[in-house]
Amino acid sequence: METFADYILNEQELASKMEIAYYLSKKTKIYFDKSVIFKLEITRLFLNYSRINVDNNLVLTAGLLCNCKKINNAQDINRIHTYAKEGAEFLDTLGFNKKFCKICEEINRYSGSNPREKESDILELIDNFGAMLLDRPERIGFKPDEALVLLEHRNFKDKYNRYMTTFIEFVNFMEKIQVSGVVEMTALRKLVKIYNESEDITKYIKDVVYEFEPTVDKLINKQEEKVAKRMFADEENPNRPLFSEETTKKIMSHINNSNLEKNKNINESIV
Repeated sequence: METFADYILNEQELASKMEIAYYLSKKTKIYFDKSVIFKLEITRLFLNYSRINVDNNLVLTAGLLCNCKKINNAQDINRIHTYAKEGAEFLDTLGFNKKFCKICEEINRYSGSNPREKESDILELIDNFGAMLLDRPERIGFKPDEALVLLEHRNFKDKYNRYMTTFIEFVNFMEKIQVSGVVEMTALRKLVKIYNESEDITKYIKDVVYEFEPTVDKLINKQEEKVAKRMFADEENPNRPLFSEETTKKIMSHINNSNLEKNKNINESIV
């Protein structure tokens, strides 16, 4: 008998996955709002950019459901510390396997689950970063570059996340993608703008899937083509150094060491 887990994991179309999760939220009252879709889109973009060796379908499905028991009350510290584990336990009842539930439990580190799944490190970064871009009652959302600084030097100051460097590169790359409109802005800021202007979650899903994604994906492809052309031009440049400075230093050091060893052997043979 097919479980809910089988049903949503077997659905390969991301927009359809969103719709399934939306109707699950209506039936079971799990946490599911525009911020889930907002972070999911950042996850999709990051996976496409980084090409990390993970099952994208698994990561994106987990991104839809990992906050299913999250609460809006920031004052309820006990629930903040337990909602990820409670969510994993709930997902287990829907037929998801142990790895999937563990990935979702590790969206934060309160349960102490260790060693961490690599998929969890992806979702953890985006959960933290995405939250900082959005307005809250006590503050306005940060700009992507500001959020990146806080992510690295505050949120993860004493934590290791295997994809931090790659994620920083990704955000810096996305900040070069300019989306045209009444006012030109970077892709991530455009995603925030759509979030703020969409009246409800169904409207936001449509705006992201049918307007934002096709436009930004084309712009990303163009940017990647530009980068590839610059790299190719560098390779064709006859005046370009054969090795980087770092590589040159390593090679010269190796040569010097080899010469010293050679001279040492010659001297020993003479003696």
